[in-house]
Amino acid sequence: MTEKKMVFRDPVVERVVDKFVSRSDVGFAKYGTTLHEERTTKIKGLFKYLNDVQEELMDAVLYIQSCKEEIQDLTEEALIQDFRDVDIEDIPEHPGHHYAFTIDEN
Repeated sequence: MTEKKMVFRDPVVERVVDKFVSRSDVGFAKYGTTLHEERTTKIKGLFKYLNDVQEELMDAVLYIQSCKEEIQDLTEEALIQDFRDVDIEDIPEHPGHHYAFTIDEN
């Protein structure tokens, strides 16, 4: 194991590096080997690495879609709450304009 002292000017970069180190520790505990050892001892070949990357990216796309849907849900919920918070008495009347508000509770 190599030990290295690093100085970070950006705390975001430091947190990402910490996550990489933590992820490496988890992988080593789970598989008992490092990526370097896998590659240099031919435990895992190029095709397997590419397959792993493909599967991880497919998972990432699913996570992105789930996040987008969650943001959409939160946005819609916030808009509904905004409408619920509106006091009809505070809406200025304009001659010739008619307002109809319906909130679907489902």
